[in-house]
Amino acid sequence: MKCPYCGYTESRVIDSRPTDEFSNIRRRRECLSCQKRFTTYESVETLPLIVIKKDGSREMFDRSKIMNGLMRSCEKRPVPVAKLEALVDDIEQKLSNSLDKEIPSSVIGEYVMDGLRNLDEVAYVRFASVYRQFKDVNSFMDELQRLIKEK
Repeated sequence: MKCPYCGYTESRVIDSRPTDEFSNIRRRRECLSCQKRFTTYESVETLPLIVIKKDGSREMFDRSKIMNGLMRSCEKRPVPVAKLEALVDDIEQKLSNSLDKEIPSSVIGEYVMDGLRNLDEVAYVRFASVYRQFKDVNSFMDELQRLIKEK
């Protein structure tokens, strides 16, 4: 780490501690040349996730879009918001852990449907009806029969 006072490139770490949000590490350093102290912050470098939409366009991953879809699906259902937040966290973690930094929206949709299936079946069918673009009542019935068979 380069000293901001004299430009010397060697320093020693005197103290390390996490920041309030635990997203960075604050380090107090001392220059080995001029003995002046300075503070640095260390954080994990993350690459942004890109979502490839059905029409081929690309956009940055936005967890609030998933949360909004879940909230609409679970409207008037006994699903705590904390469980929805946990589901979104889980989905985001799965996406971050994948080696691909460009994720098709279909993969995200399947993760959401898998999570909703375990949380609330009515919310799952609501989400599936929009996500899979059900055209008629038979599409609903097919999905309901598939859900019943899984039980």
